Amino acid sequence: MAGWRQAVEVAMTDEDVARLMAISRSRTEPASRVERAQMLLAYREKPSFFAVGQRLGVHHQTVQRCIERALAYGPLMALDDRPRPGKEPTITPEAKAWLVSLACRKAKELGYPHELWTTRLLARHAREHGAAGHECLANLVQGTVCKILGQEEIKPHKVRYYLERRDAEFEQKMAEVLCVYREVQMLKKAAAKAKKKAKKPGKPVTIVSYDEKPGIQAIATTAPDLPPVPGTYATFARDYEYKRHGTLSLLAGIDLLTGKVHALVKERHRSREFIEFLKLLDAAYPASTAIKLLLDNHSAHISRETQAWLAAQPAGRFEFTFTPKHGSWLNLIEGFFSKFARSVLRHIRVASKQELKERIMAGIEDVNRYPVIHTWSYKLAEAA
Repeated sequence: MAGWRQAVEVAMTDEDVARLMAISRSRTEPASRVERAQMLLAYREKPSFFAVGQRLGVHHQTVQRCIERALAYGPLMALDDRPRPGKEPTITPEAKAWLVSLACRKAKELGYPHELWTTRLLARHAREHGAAGHECLANLVQGTVCKILGQEEIKPHKVRYYLERRDAEFEQKMAEVLCVYREVQMLKKAAAKAKKKAKKPGKPVTIVSYDEKPGIQAIATTAPDLPPVPGTYATFARDYEYKRHGTLSLLAGIDLLTGKVHALVKERHRSREFIEFLKLLDAAYPASTAIKLLLDNHSAHISRETQAWLAAQPAGRFEFTFTPKHGSWLNLIEGFFSKFARSVLRHIRVASKQELKERIMAGIEDVNRYPVIHTWSYKLAEAA
């Protein structure tokens, strides 16, 4: 007749007990670890496999195995599964390294019409060309390729774009732009102080952030839009088909001191259109006002035609500050264009280019009715 099982004592330090208590109450630990911690704590109170099993709703042999692991490896080590032998990996580390190095090359370099790899194409190439040195890849499938690349955190089917800085004078030009924004800040403070003390301001200066927004499409609907119907259709409904009427360019500059937007809508944005915009600014400000423009390096801004027109103007009337190459984000007008596109131009449909022009100018008038004074703060403290 088999004898009674003898109760065994599991040695636990106060630190072990505190750790087991925390794990047994955890909501983030794996369920198996939580259950085993509860077993050990319950057995510590009442050393009986049957009693602990009935209390926790598990078989007494499960409790016994947990206690035996705790005796052999310690209470905290008993919470985890023991490593199992499992099946030997069929794909060698050398074959995995070869596959990963292959994934780091472009598919077109190996004669494929594809620019980048797909996992299916990579698996096929490995089966056809890797068997010579790595026989284990002879039956490689797409899913295994995904697992291997996932372990190495390689995604050869994706492209992450970056912008290489090609302007050697980027920092210097950025500093010049920041100095313009610093000047705007100083002019605002000076104007507020002069207004408060009722003093006559100094030499009038205005600073305009300018750019073009080309390619605004004049698109017409081929069927009327259907309005929303409460409880039935939540949105406007629009026919997929449309008709193109061409594109227009918006030439705009925002006065950084007042928030007023000066704008022209033209078919193109060549030197003659840019000069027309300069004439618009010239007419908008008194002759004694110095007009400083912040703009990019578009060819129309530095063309011989533009330079000839500027040379004919009074000295000091116009002054240009150019943003560095690939530095259009330094120009505040870009933020205005983004907001204008998301509000006025979003989902716009017109019957003609003339209607589009009228809608754009109406949008500019609406903006000028409630002008917003834009400010720049990024790295402004670093400006000299």
